[in-house]
Amino acid sequence: MQTLIKLLISVGVIFLCSQIGKKLPSLAGLIATMPLTGMLVLVWLYNDTQENNELMINYTKGALWGILPSILFFLTAYFCFRRHLSLSAVLTTSFIIWGLAAAVHQWLLR
Repeated sequence: MQTLIKLLISVGVIFLCSQIGKKLPSLAGLIATMPLTGMLVLVWLYNDTQENNELMINYTKGALWGILPSILFFLTAYFCFRRHLSLSAVLTTSFIIWGLAAAVHQWLLR
């Protein structure tokens, strides 16, 4: 039952952002990138791991440094859209950049 609740909340956040994005795209972008998801994961990890402090420290460190690859993803998407590239080209390019940055992220956090 807990898994279903987690799934419904996650889907609800994504649905909310996509609905808001139709009228207020910058607000939807803010909501999509706000710490709401991180907060939910913190609560769920805390409850699921019997308050494992070391796990919480490692998660927050990974999330903190994970912001940089996400910034690169959106920066790439922004510049690709400004060049009027197709959605598939924008997403492919953005995910390649994000993947490279994520690989560096994981390598640095070892």
